[in-house]
Amino acid sequence: MPDEQRAPVGSSFHLGMRLLPRDRRTAMYAVYAFCREVDDVADEGGTVPERLSGLDRWSAAIADLYADRTPTMPLAGLREAIRRFELRREDFDAIIAGMAMDVRGQTVKPREAELDLYCDRVASAPGRLSTRVFGLPDETGIPLADRLGRALQLTNILRDLDEDAAMDRLYLPRERLTDAGLADLPIADILADPRLDGVCRTLASRAVEHFAEATRIMDACPRDRVRAPRLMAAAYRPLLEGLMARGWAPPRRKVAKRKLAIAGAVLRYGFL
Repeated sequence: MPDEQRAPVGSSFHLGMRLLPRDRRTAMYAVYAFCREVDDVADEGGTVPERLSGLDRWSAAIADLYADRTPTMPLAGLREAIRRFELRREDFDAIIAGMAMDVRGQTVKPREAELDLYCDRVASAPGRLSTRVFGLPDETGIPLADRLGRALQLTNILRDLDEDAAMDRLYLPRERLTDAGLADLPIADILADPRLDGVCRTLASRAVEHFAEATRIMDACPRDRVRAPRLMAAAYRPLLEGLMARGWAPPRRKVAKRKLAIAGAVLRYGFL
């Protein structure tokens, strides 16, 4: 379903994709639609075996595309994107594997290495597909995807603590929870504890470093190749800053993306 309607019209993703030439934009919507479909399988109802079986069907569909067979899933637009921009199968497989980590409960108080692997699979792997569509060479695109993907995913984790807890998920690393004396508590008790703030600030500092390195990489790239990722960074970095200013001790008010920052980034990276 490579369909623009899958991306919220006001989202930074939608705005970023609108900056791309038509062929690249169409490919990005196909990649985005795939990511949304497998994410829905992981998050929506059903038993663990049922959801894992659903992810297996998407794995089989990706294998069909690369074997030049007709897939059982609606992936016609993705086939063209793969052909035109030489997208790598291992990145699609990584995205599915990341969703399986959620289904299996591997993202509840994960070890540091597991959290980093999860971020790589669900955020940096889509980034690696995206940078190929943007026209960046791998020597630049892969480091950018690795850094920016982690920055965005850590920001999402820090923003969505309460929403994730409603699905019995807590992505904060076990080592940091142990340092704070929180690791053995139930999720609800962790989120109600003021010591949570220190754990989250550790991850926030890590995200700040990833944003800074991603910006350094983008500064060295041709401007027209990094307009979309610059817009994503411009939307999310102020969000992270807002979270850091608010803190994570309860009660936590919701921090939204700053619309003026997004609008200014659209003007700056879309037309200058």
